[in-house]
Amino acid sequence: MADTYDLIVLGSGPGGYVAAIRAAQLGLKTAIVERELLGGICLNWGCIPTKALLRSAEIYHYMQHAKDYGLAAEKISADLDAVVKRSRGVSKQLNQGIAHLMKKNKIAVHMGEGKLTAPGKLEVKGEKGTQTLTAKHVILATGARARDLPGTPADGKRVWTYRHAMVPPEMPTKLLVIGSGAIGIEFASFYNDMGADVTVVEMMDRIVPVEDADVSAFLEKSLKKQGMTILTGAGVTDVKPGSNGVTAKIKDNSGKEAVHEFSHVIVAIGIVPNTQNIGLETLKIDIDERGFLKTDPMCRTNVDGVWAIGDITAPPWLAHKASHEGVIAAEAIAQAMGNKDVHPHAMDVRNIPGCTYCHPQVASVGLTEARARDEGYEVKVGNFPFIGNGKAIALGEAEGFIKTVFDAKTGELLGAHMVGAEVTELIQGYTVGKTLETTEAELMQTVFPHPTLSEMMHESVLGAYGRALHI
Repeated sequence: MADTYDLIVLGSGPGGYVAAIRAAQLGLKTAIVERELLGGICLNWGCIPTKALLRSAEIYHYMQHAKDYGLAAEKISADLDAVVKRSRGVSKQLNQGIAHLMKKNKIAVHMGEGKLTAPGKLEVKGEKGTQTLTAKHVILATGARARDLPGTPADGKRVWTYRHAMVPPEMPTKLLVIGSGAIGIEFASFYNDMGADVTVVEMMDRIVPVEDADVSAFLEKSLKKQGMTILTGAGVTDVKPGSNGVTAKIKDNSGKEAVHEFSHVIVAIGIVPNTQNIGLETLKIDIDERGFLKTDPMCRTNVDGVWAIGDITAPPWLAHKASHEGVIAAEAIAQAMGNKDVHPHAMDVRNIPGCTYCHPQVASVGLTEARARDEGYEVKVGNFPFIGNGKAIALGEAEGFIKTVFDAKTGELLGAHMVGAEVTELIQGYTVGKTLETTEAELMQTVFPHPTLSEMMHESVLGAYGRALHI
């Protein structure tokens, strides 16, 4: 006899497990199906372990520059195996925490591969053999995987995806990173700090191309100063891994091709949704031209009772976006099942912050200056440098800036863009402001504590209106 639930969530990443918890809080009998590890890619092979690696690299960087702070540190070295071991330990701890949350919220966990066989019916092949689960509603949250380089799939030896780069068999000596999105730049930053000779190739005309152009330019200059080679408007036309390294043919922005030798390659050219063998064809669930599931603002697919969240749906492909979608879907399901006390709201993607944890960090929310102008806004732009902030100078982190973009007619905050120390923490202030539909007036009247990096947020707003105080 099939196990019956109100809701089954397929996938336990940051979208899936949050959806399950919120559904359980709302009184729904909930199950989650996971084929590998609770917490999904983000917790086990993505967001969290990469930040642990980057933290080790950051500490190593500071130790190497101890004299800048009046300190002495001699015979500094890095143990890559120990760094990786720490990272894996962080993931293991959090994986166990997810298991605790499932138990605490009375969510049934079925380990195995799940596939929709009919509306409201999921077949699970796993540790208990083949099971059939039924539910009034199913949320698909199966995530995505790294896209392989055409003709040269990652082998984990010389050609890596992010997953291989987190548990490297050896330290690269000369590393090629293909792609300069968040994943590519974070690993480039990590391995550069750890001592590798790093080259980044980006086909667009600037690195981190989704960010504001001023941020891209500043970051490229900073990374080059740290010793990286950055090639923009370039492409890798051929990769040949060998026993002792990799040969790559690179076409630069002038169209000239040259052959280069590397010890390893990290491929960071995008993602592919995990939609194979989960029953999409059986239920005729709509996908777009790239293979991602189509959903409405409440995360419904075209099939009644089937919902989708996270990296198998439209961008941005971010863990926090998936989690918020999980809450939206769970609340919409509870409402559909008769709960009159819950009122889900569709998400505004312009209020989703993005963070890149390279050195220096990058963070943003909303429209870039160029995008705002393209959309017809008359804008006011503020820009305040880290060098004008006392806390930044005291920290020895005086490189960077904060940029704000306002609608000149209404004072609406359209976007905020940052590069520098700890900006991935600062960005949430502007995200809250955008969500509350704050204008420049409220931000100007807000008191920011001194001495803090956050004062630069205030100064950037003031600067947009010709009122900056410290520059």
